[in-house]
Amino acid sequence: MEVILSQNVASLGKTGEVVKVKDGYARNFLIPKKLAYIASATNLKRIEQQEKKRKLAYESEKKKAETLAEQLNKASCTVAAEVNDLDKLYGAISETEIIKALEVEGFNVDKKDIVVEKPIEELGIFEVFVKLHPEVTAKVRLWVTKK
Repeated sequence: MEVILSQNVASLGKTGEVVKVKDGYARNFLIPKKLAYIASATNLKRIEQQEKKRKLAYESEKKKAETLAEQLNKASCTVAAEVNDLDKLYGAISETEIIKALEVEGFNVDKKDIVVEKPIEELGIFEVFVKLHPEVTAKVRLWVTKK
């Protein structure tokens, strides 16, 4: 039986692909869980329309992410940390502190989007990456200063 996948299925393929599977697998698993539709002309058209909508949404999200990335690339934020007598930080700067500094600058970013290559454990200027989209990453300049 040929079916059209409506979602990514690990062992079969990606969304929108037409695959051939055994009848029982399609009737008992794929179709009841809405992972696939029977391959017919109307279902092919429906999947094509859904794919067009998905691509348009993906492109609009990418454009929004690119405009935000331009703003973030120009931005710099400051984190004040406590240091000892030798100007060493007591701990590393965490993603939470970076998010708070970005919020002060007017940017709202999720913690999971912050990418720090190595722990920030000293005073200075660092580059922190913010993953806004699978294809768009912004670079923010982070100043770590004494409290």
